[in-house]
Amino acid sequence: MKSEILALQKEMASRNVDACLIPTSDYHQSEYVNAFFKCRAYLSGFTGSAGTLIVTADAAGLWTDGRYFLQADRQLDGTGITLFRSGEPGVDTIPEYLKKNLKEGARLAVDGRVISASFGNELTEITKEKNGELCFHEDLPDAVWSDRPTLTSHPLFILEEKYTGQSAADKLTAIRNDMKEHGADIHLVASLDDIAWILNLRGGDVDYNPVFYSFLIITEESAILFAFEEALSPEILSYLKGIGVQVQPYGEFYETAAKMTAGHKVLLDENKANYTLISSLKDAKDIINHLDPSTIRKAIKNEAEITCTKEAHRKDGLAMVNFLYWIKHNIGKIPMTEISASDYLEQCRRKEGAMDLSFDTIAGYGPHGAIVHYSATPETDVPLAPEGLLLVDSGGQYWEGTTDITRTIALGALTDEMKEHFTLVLRCNLDLAMAVFKQGCTGANLDIFARMPLWERGLDFNHGTGHGVGFLLNVHEGPNRFHWKVTAARPGYEMAPGMVTTDEPGYYQAGSHGIRTENELLCVTKSESEYGTFLAFEQLTYCPIDRDAIVPELLTEAEKKYLNEYHEIVYQKLASGLEPEVAAWLREITLPIA
Repeated sequence: MKSEILALQKEMASRNVDACLIPTSDYHQSEYVNAFFKCRAYLSGFTGSAGTLIVTADAAGLWTDGRYFLQADRQLDGTGITLFRSGEPGVDTIPEYLKKNLKEGARLAVDGRVISASFGNELTEITKEKNGELCFHEDLPDAVWSDRPTLTSHPLFILEEKYTGQSAADKLTAIRNDMKEHGADIHLVASLDDIAWILNLRGGDVDYNPVFYSFLIITEESAILFAFEEALSPEILSYLKGIGVQVQPYGEFYETAAKMTAGHKVLLDENKANYTLISSLKDAKDIINHLDPSTIRKAIKNEAEITCTKEAHRKDGLAMVNFLYWIKHNIGKIPMTEISASDYLEQCRRKEGAMDLSFDTIAGYGPHGAIVHYSATPETDVPLAPEGLLLVDSGGQYWEGTTDITRTIALGALTDEMKEHFTLVLRCNLDLAMAVFKQGCTGANLDIFARMPLWERGLDFNHGTGHGVGFLLNVHEGPNRFHWKVTAARPGYEMAPGMVTTDEPGYYQAGSHGIRTENELLCVTKSESEYGTFLAFEQLTYCPIDRDAIVPELLTEAEKKYLNEYHEIVYQKLASGLEPEVAAWLREITLPIA
């Protein structure tokens, strides 16, 4: 067993703890976290962005989803930790595992600040059934992680109204109106991107996500931001005062929230608020568990955000085309690896004004492309050769918005099978982009468009088809998404005009190749009739799709027409911003497919 696990088991024994649960989260239920919160990665060695570790006195198991099965297999090899492939037939969920394996009277330890209130309630019920105890004040990993990074905060900056399209004061007024509709007089906001969006502030506390560690309390007449003092410059303090927001230290939130909510009706989202928080609200008159009003408002981009987002994608398209030109003209001529290609793409983005990447670039060559969220390291980095497929999933953070794009690039000769798989994935992408649907449809209703070409051949991909994208915020944003599978924690939400959602079907053949084609789509109103309002999608991403890997005969006439029209838009949007030789190449590779 891994030495870190053994140390944790020793600590558990000293505290009379039978099992310890370590998720991938922070005090705000964030998907991506500061280094301080990477306890699961430290203990297990698995570095994927999603996973939960459970350690008992004599065993350890890690649960992760289909995006990370291959990565987890590799990183857990030799650790003694069992991999549980979430969602696979016959694999216990975490609650099922605990119900089967916790002994009578068992004490289950978890830091209540890093699990959601809804999950904490579920764990409490499980331990009660065993006549045991949920020890949610235990941060056991902290006791064994001797060189744990310090949690600090970085300076905030204001995102001007020319980008946001709405002042923070107006957003607070709108949210207070939402509170009244829900019958609440206090609203507790725990998610970092919601707070950043409400206040038109951005930070740098999480890699690639311009958010800052904070909590926010909104009442009918006031608002209090709980943040680290070092993050608040005189300019920020003056700005907050001007919009009626008081400031208190980050660490005072729980005590203040408990006092302020006594006798009040409190609105919060139990999937975002942590279990420690909700456990402290014993004197509240009522807890109204509902999606944060800002979550829906944030997902539906206003006209200013849409205009800015299109500009961000124009800049990102220029970066991508320059990258594709470089790699296509230099493969086999100069040394290239997965990491050097990623670095060159980042340089292209920086030249176009990107402030940062929106996530760690995924550049997987050959078999590495089949690892859905592969991240090259010096140990795994491989040279690129003029053959096979390179999958590059990347994005940038611009003042005008956040981008996310995947292109699979033919570096040279491909097998017929590779081309067939590439074309099937392209069909999936195009069929969803072409969809016209009635208002009221959810992403779950629409996901079939992006899977049918694969399903017809008995093939599939083991991840969601698409996710919402923030505005100079998190690259993964809810509640909109494309996925046929609906759960209580992730229900289907209606698509609405203004929502931005990725369209990223894929196919992954372990040991051989991986393919994913991803664009961002803007939901728009298509038409109205006596049957209601019909919606459709507008392409936001401007970047050619590699024709060297397409089998035209496999495309329908409608798909060819749409692809040709898309490529013409790409050329018209980007040509004037490129060097002449690159623009000429772009013209060539965007010519119609017959």
